[in-house]
Amino acid sequence: MHSLNVELGDRSYPIVIGSQLLGDPQYLLPYIRGRQVCVVTNETVAPLYLERLLEGLSDFDKVDTIELPDGEAFKTLDTLNRIFDLLLERRHNRTTTLIALGGGVIGDMTGFAAACYQRGVDFVQVPTTLLAQVDSSVGGKTGVNHPLGKNMIGAFYQPRMVLADMDTLSTLPKRELAAGIAEVIKYGLICDAPFFEWLEGNMPRLLACEPEALAYAVDRCCRDKAAVVAEDERESGRRAILNFGHTFGHAIEAVQGYGSWLHGEAVAAGMVMAAELSSLRGDIDAGLVGRIRALLAAAELPLAAPEGMAVQQFLDAMAVDKKVLDGRLRLVLLRALGTAQIVDDTPRELLVEALRNCGAV
Repeated sequence: MHSLNVELGDRSYPIVIGSQLLGDPQYLLPYIRGRQVCVVTNETVAPLYLERLLEGLSDFDKVDTIELPDGEAFKTLDTLNRIFDLLLERRHNRTTTLIALGGGVIGDMTGFAAACYQRGVDFVQVPTTLLAQVDSSVGGKTGVNHPLGKNMIGAFYQPRMVLADMDTLSTLPKRELAAGIAEVIKYGLICDAPFFEWLEGNMPRLLACEPEALAYAVDRCCRDKAAVVAEDERESGRRAILNFGHTFGHAIEAVQGYGSWLHGEAVAAGMVMAAELSSLRGDIDAGLVGRIRALLAAAELPLAAPEGMAVQQFLDAMAVDKKVLDGRLRLVLLRALGTAQIVDDTPRELLVEALRNCGAV
C-alpha cells in the first residue's frame, strides 16, 4: 500500500493505492465522519465486491446500498434521482457519507449526488476500473450526461479520499482494461514524456495485467493528475489539458449513443484526431503522430472515427462541448511529446482535414 495527496488546502485528500484494501476498514473509516453510510454501486460490480466492502462498515448505525444499472447509457438525471429517493426514504442526514463503488459512471453520479443532497454531504471514491483509478475518481469532476452533450450537468466536488484496490482490476473485461489504458496514455502525451516512453516498452505487461506494471501506471497517472488539479482545481486554465482527445471523443459518444463506444475508446480515437490536427498546424511532426498511433494500436484501441460518422456530425456535437467559450471552440493539442497547449484559433479547414484524415466522411 502507498498513498499520495491531492493538495487543495482544506479540501486536500489522499489517494491510497494497493492490494487487499476493500475489506480493511482502517483505510476508509478515518474519512467517514458521521454514523450513516450509503454505498452506491452497479449490478455488475456489486456481486464481485460489495460484500467485501460492507464487511468493514458493520459498526455504523445505518448502512444502505443501491445498485444501479451498469453503463454510460444510464448516467442520467433519472438514474441520479434513484440515489436521492433512497437517501430521503431512509432518512439520511447531513452527516451521511456516500461511497462510490464502481467505475467512472458510478463515481461521477455518486459525487454529483453528494454535491447536491442537502446542499453537500461527504463522499468517498472506491474505483474498480483502470479508467476510474487513473482519471475520473481524482479531481472532483462529477456529473451526468444529457442527450445533447456529455457531462453537461454537474459540479466540481472533491471526495474525502480515493481508495484504489488493484485487486479489482483482475476481473476487468479486456475491452474495459484497454479503455482505461487510453487515459493512461493521455498523461504521457500531455505532461509526462518519460512515462510515454515507459509505456512504449511496457504495454504488453499492462495488457497482461501484471500487478507491478499496473500499480506503477496507476500511481504515475494519479501523481500527474494530482499535480495538475492542485494547480487549477476548477479548470480555469491548465487543468483543461486533461481533456486532450476528449472534445473529439465526446462527439463520438454523443452521436453514436452513450455506451456504444466505451469512453476510453472514444478518447483514443479523439487523441489521434488531436494529434493529427497538431501535426497539420505544424506543432508536432508526423513521426510523433506515428508513435501515438502505434502505442494506441498496441493497446488494441480504435484509431479512427466510427464508420460512417460525418464531419458535420463532429462539428455539430463539438459546438456544444463545455470547452466552447464565447462561441470559440477551444481544443487541447500537442506542442511536443509531454507538452499540451490550449488553442482557440484553429482554422475550420484544418479541423475538417484532420477529421477526414482520421476516417470521418
